[in-house]
Amino acid sequence: MRSSAQKLDGLHRSVVVIGGGQAGLSMSYCLVYRGIDHIVLEQQQVAHEWADRRWDTFCLVTPNWQCQLPGFSYQGNDPDGFMVRDEIVAYLRAYAASFGPPLVEGVAATRLRQRREGGFTIETTVGTLTADQVVLATGPYQVPLRPRSADRLPEGLVQLHSSEYQCPEQLPDGEVLVIGTGQSGCQVAEDLHLAGRTVHLAVGSAPRVARRYRGRDVVAWLEDLGYYRKGIEEFDDADAVRFRANHYVTGRDGGHDIDLRQFALEGMHLYGRLLDIRAGQLMFETDLAKNLDGADAVSEGIKDSIDSHISKIGASAPTEARYQPVWRPDEEITELELASTGITSVVWSTGFGRDHRWIDIPVFDGRGYPTHNRGVTSCPGLYFLGLPWQHTWGSGRFNGVGNDARYLADQIVGLRISGGGHDVRWLAGTPTSTYPADDDWIAPRTVA
Repeated sequence: MRSSAQKLDGLHRSVVVIGGGQAGLSMSYCLVYRGIDHIVLEQQQVAHEWADRRWDTFCLVTPNWQCQLPGFSYQGNDPDGFMVRDEIVAYLRAYAASFGPPLVEGVAATRLRQRREGGFTIETTVGTLTADQVVLATGPYQVPLRPRSADRLPEGLVQLHSSEYQCPEQLPDGEVLVIGTGQSGCQVAEDLHLAGRTVHLAVGSAPRVARRYRGRDVVAWLEDLGYYRKGIEEFDDADAVRFRANHYVTGRDGGHDIDLRQFALEGMHLYGRLLDIRAGQLMFETDLAKNLDGADAVSEGIKDSIDSHISKIGASAPTEARYQPVWRPDEEITELELASTGITSVVWSTGFGRDHRWIDIPVFDGRGYPTHNRGVTSCPGLYFLGLPWQHTWGSGRFNGVGNDARYLADQIVGLRISGGGHDVRWLAGTPTSTYPADDDWIAPRTVA
């Protein structure tokens, strides 16, 4: 049940969970199940990220059957469909209502420190709490990132980050430049394209995946292959995997491929990666063909794995012709003068970063990424939950965050029983010198 923010000052709990999204709620469910007293602090309201920072036609890119929050798996009548934004919001809010977590909304944590006598102090916008253990479930989408070159665009140009984009009508009449081709960039570009807008798209190196292959959703095949259960420790390049851009595909209108080549045939203008902006000129890398070919190669490689799996188990599945590129660039455009176009707005789909400056505990690497093993940090009693690839592909998603929450709940119980814990001290400098001054600080990248 929701608690009052007015009664937090001086409160002590065995566990404080910071963040009330799918990760924080999953953690709370596991703690409630184990009878551990705790409180969940949410800066906004449950499902705020989904309700307020997703565009109108947003939908999941994974089938509904993969929505498996602890004690609340998808029970609707369209398991192979893809929930749209408002359905996702309703799903999360129904989850919270289903077990009544000790949730306090509208409260932001502003500082986290260790206590000399053990445990932690959490300063918030309504007072100070203490806890024996803390779970940081604030998610990876904290700070929208856009390059500083954005400041060199003409003043009259409307600029939005993808987290601010809602619909084509939100933008002024004219052509639109979309920067970035991760999941958000490709889906925003498609949304504008389907609305009849002329789109210019700077294409990065994100991979793509087919929506369906040989009679099934590709996600179902990958589930059978064990891809979503593969732990990060099984990869030789774990750091690279954690920061890799997600494959672009969509669940819109029942789900389909996103084929940038087809969009080009229909009038979308494609360029390579954006390099710089100078005096009204956009500079692009000569890597458009390379990036399109690379995305296709990843998609076809996944199909190779599916073919091998079908052959190995002797499954009955229809054959399917492989993808053939429908368009190739005749030339690589490296410079574009804005004044020669009808571009009136820009959507920056350039990812998100983290802001952990409020955490005065040395558990970060040189890039500002939390050092952990399955969410367990080097500071006893401090945990992270909901990070991309925290343990598996599904760690930051409805599919796998519950497994991570159960694992951390077991660690929390184990530490309570053992009574373990020790100080973790700064080796050099001070907590406030770990980050540069605000004017120079750039959020460490989380996801593309």
